[in-house]
Amino acid sequence: MIFPERISKKDILLLPLLHFPGTIHVVNDEAQMHSAMEFLSQEALLGFDTETRPSFKRGESYPVALLQLASENHAFLFQLRDLGLPDPLKELFEDATVLKIGVAIHDDIKALQKKSEFEPRGFVELADLARRFGIITTGLRNLTGIFLKSRISKRFQLSNWDRKKLDEHQQLYAATDAWVCREIFQQLQESDLDSIASLDGTESENQETASLEDIDSDELRKVF
Repeated sequence: MIFPERISKKDILLLPLLHFPGTIHVVNDEAQMHSAMEFLSQEALLGFDTETRPSFKRGESYPVALLQLASENHAFLFQLRDLGLPDPLKELFEDATVLKIGVAIHDDIKALQKKSEFEPRGFVELADLARRFGIITTGLRNLTGIFLKSRISKRFQLSNWDRKKLDEHQQLYAATDAWVCREIFQQLQESDLDSIASLDGTESENQETASLEDIDSDELRKVF
């Protein structure tokens, strides 16, 4: 399957707006954490993203505030300002059998490791996969346009993610960003497997993420 190298901002604006259509769960206490992990431990493929309170002053920075993990129909928003990074989440991050799909996840992982150390396994960088198809513009908004023929809003990107109570717009924005990563990956699943398997890879700069060169042909067919 042939994909365009890039998509213009003008063309993106012409695409229909896409939102996460499922159920959103905000997780900020131990009971909610337990329930969320019971569900997520049964999933083999999750969309992954984080959000951090934006800084507008030089030298000002904030810790990661929100972690998003999305299945097909459920998105879990973990408020890390309340939870920290508990062991069940770290165990999920270290589970190579559960694929965590995201864009620009190297920085996300580093930010999470500042809360508590873990050995990341099973993370898949969509930008790396997209480049293997000749795609040059690999930001999430561009990949959504190319693979899903839709656009995602960035209106609430710079909102305050450290708020005790996230409003509905923030929740939907955060859930959508994680979910579309999973949807894009599944779109790649429907592409030409033999072409993917034959692509030569170069070593990723991000050693924490899974990439196609780490997967032999048989394993690749299981993943894709």
